[in-house]
Amino acid sequence: MRTVGVEEELLLVDPDSGEPKALAAAVLARAAQDDPGQDVFEKELFGQMLEFATHPQSDMGALGEEIVRCRKEAARHAGQIGCGVAALATSPLPVSPSLSVNERYQWLAERYGIPTWDQLVCGCHVHVSVESDEEGIAVLDRIRPWLQVLRAISANSPFWQGRNTGYASYRSRVWNRWPSAGPTELFGSAERYHRQVADMVATGVILDEGMAYFDSRLSARYPTVEIRVADVCLCAETAVLIATLVRALVETAAGEWRAGRPAPDPRVSLLRLADWQAARFGLEEDLLDPVTLRPRPAARVLDSLLEYAGDALTGSGDADRAARAVEELLRRGNGAREQRALLERTGSLRDVVTECVRRTQG
Repeated sequence: MRTVGVEEELLLVDPDSGEPKALAAAVLARAAQDDPGQDVFEKELFGQMLEFATHPQSDMGALGEEIVRCRKEAARHAGQIGCGVAALATSPLPVSPSLSVNERYQWLAERYGIPTWDQLVCGCHVHVSVESDEEGIAVLDRIRPWLQVLRAISANSPFWQGRNTGYASYRSRVWNRWPSAGPTELFGSAERYHRQVADMVATGVILDEGMAYFDSRLSARYPTVEIRVADVCLCAETAVLIATLVRALVETAAGEWRAGRPAPDPRVSLLRLADWQAARFGLEEDLLDPVTLRPRPAARVLDSLLEYAGDALTGSGDADRAARAVEELLRRGNGAREQRALLERTGSLRDVVTECVRRTQG
């Protein structure tokens, strides 16, 4: 069975005021002191962010337990220096980002200017094992139309610098300011994929292959495909749902490739529109159907995803879990809906952040 790993980026905040705090170095130092040799937590672009990565898991129950454990450990380390962690994809409150001390990050800031300083955004990346680069590219080519649905499910960034953006996933709009971000055309083969990435690096516009910020890509470090569209999810259960659906999509796509079925080839311009629709409205209005790329109720699109990946979900023993999680998601709403409900109830973005701190810690 394919293994799955999840990387989450968390926002470090003052637990009382809700304001982001550039304390990642101190949190990492505390983690290293408490657990010498730990390889779970890492710094990110800005000091107000902390990243963790799970180990590869084949059982989704075990993956969920590890995500919860990592979140609690992050909260414990942060709490020891008077800080909290929040699974928020953007900061609802104003913040002046503090660049982490890192030669690469300095290059980004000097190269790209103001858009770099807007990148205080937190995502959730899902890695799924593949047997080869060729299988990986076959997967990437076939899952493209479904990525916008994952965007809508995970949407958790309605507020930005003290303002209501009108978007469910404003993080995705900020992230797409990178010159290499977004959906891709069909690659067709691993050789063409690697050649395209090499050509991009050769332009000098991006630094290296790690800056091929495609919505989905081959991992440069692991034998996996890496799906990068999701906001960090407010609830760990939603992160597990995303991981479950991603693995099922990968398995389904790989099966289609082995059976010789061609990859669908929607135009990138339409994929961008589908992605915008998902980012703007999340699950609150229509999505663009991944097959027809025409408007369809979000709940129906989620049903189509469960049906499309149904054999893979059944084969991994995840079908019932996924169906229940989708039902609960549609009832409760994604993180964007929950944040807006909190603001309506409390009238304070500070209270939104502090409540999200509590929910992140479980």
